[in-house]
Amino acid sequence: MSGNMNLTLKVWRQPNSETPGKLVTYKAESISPDMSFLEMLDVVNESLIHKGEDPIHFDHDCREGICGMCSLYINGQPHGPKRAITTCQLHMRSFHDGQTITIEPWRASAFPVVKDLATDRSAFDRIQQAGGYVSVNTGGVPDANEIAIPKVIADEAFNSATCIGCGACVAACKNASAMLFVSAKISQFALLPQGQPERYRRAQSMVAQMDEEGFGSCTNTGACEAECPKEISLVNIGRMNNDYLSAKLFRQEEIAHHQE
Repeated sequence: MSGNMNLTLKVWRQPNSETPGKLVTYKAESISPDMSFLEMLDVVNESLIHKGEDPIHFDHDCREGICGMCSLYINGQPHGPKRAITTCQLHMRSFHDGQTITIEPWRASAFPVVKDLATDRSAFDRIQQAGGYVSVNTGGVPDANEIAIPKVIADEAFNSATCIGCGACVAACKNASAMLFVSAKISQFALLPQGQPERYRRAQSMVAQMDEEGFGSCTNTGACEAECPKEISLVNIGRMNNDYLSAKLFRQEEIAHHQE
């Protein structure tokens, strides 16, 4: 079909986290520029299956940029060359005929490879379980206007809550830091009245779990914000650091009381 592309793919293949991997070259032929990147991989996998070869394993689910499952490092960039989109929202029109595309998984010791391009990101789940919730007794459902929250604060909390937990921030950081993710999950509660009773315990617990999972420290380069598909702001990291220091320096007695 006129306008379709022929591409060369260099894809990371790795049986599991214990076995060394390598880049393997594949041809992607007659690729429509209107395909999404994942649809292109589907076409390649259909060809591999037809040949009796093992298909390329990669994470995906909703394919609408919501679930945070897709996680491909494309030509040296998390989610590829476009800003503020996930891999599933990336279309092949962003590439050109004859181009070579290198596809790798997220690179972080806290995200071990399951197989090929699929990684285990359950470390994020454990960080969430450490404090990314509100467990205080909130009673019945209040009237929508009963708790007055300034719009600027509500908008900031909502922006933090848009984090989908894909891990692009970790993949972009040379230290594999998860601070943008953790700070977004802390901020979405720290900014609202419902999150105040556990605010400082939450920051301390989630940061401690982040460190236990083996994520690196912040590099202060802003690569995480630049590559985040939801454009989560670095301001969240400053807020998290403030809450964490406050917890360590001034709130230990209060935190201990809540834990009893």
